[in-house]
Amino acid sequence: MTAAVLVAHGSRDPRFAVTAGRLRDAVARSTPGIAVTLAYLDLDEPSVGDVLARVDGDVAVVPLLLGDAYHNRVDLPALLGESARPGLRTVHTPVLADPRLTGALADRAVDAGLDAGDGVLMCAVGSSDAAADAETRHRGDDLAAALSSRGVDVPVEVAFATRSDTILAADRRLRDADAQRVLVAPWFLSAGTLTDRVERVLDDADRPWRMAGPLGAHQAVVDVVRARIVEALTGVMSDSRSTHR
Repeated sequence: MTAAVLVAHGSRDPRFAVTAGRLRDAVARSTPGIAVTLAYLDLDEPSVGDVLARVDGDVAVVPLLLGDAYHNRVDLPALLGESARPGLRTVHTPVLADPRLTGALADRAVDAGLDAGDGVLMCAVGSSDAAADAETRHRGDDLAAALSSRGVDVPVEVAFATRSDTILAADRRLRDADAQRVLVAPWFLSAGTLTDRVERVLDDADRPWRMAGPLGAHQAVVDVVRARIVEALTGVMSDSRSTHR
């Protein structure tokens, strides 16, 4: 079997599983001949171990994560190690960090009615890994460039939904830049408890805001996931051919 397992974090918010399922369906349509399954690291089912127990052969394991931090570097490799067995060969692909996704986020912001008087607050999960947070801040620069290429030059600030102080600090910087309203651009695959938290913080600050849609099953996300799958499986099949020569 040639297969792909898309590994999402999971959430207690049911919106997450619905969005992850839509993304899985879109990726499956784009990769005919490859069995595409969804698994979760936590809080949702099926688990990574349960899914890998049901597949054989070459399997691309694609983390549906936007940052390369603990879940990707520690949790997922440990689960793959626990699932190792004869007849199963997994290829752990890179996370979804890709310039195309900031273009997708710019699309979501424009679709939400972004105008010249707004400031954009790009919110992400946040990590205990300083390097991962620094990479997210770079994505904020990419988002500003993507919006500018669409003719919308507005200030963009990055904040982390897990740390309310960063949301308030980012809002202060947007106020200082004369932004009349905050447009929240969620660097998330799905709306959920963390995007709700950002809304509450801005409400408590008595700040006019609008929320853009999450990345979801935007075509750019589908394209990046498909590319991860194809690269992984092409590589493992090439290795197999070389081994048997």
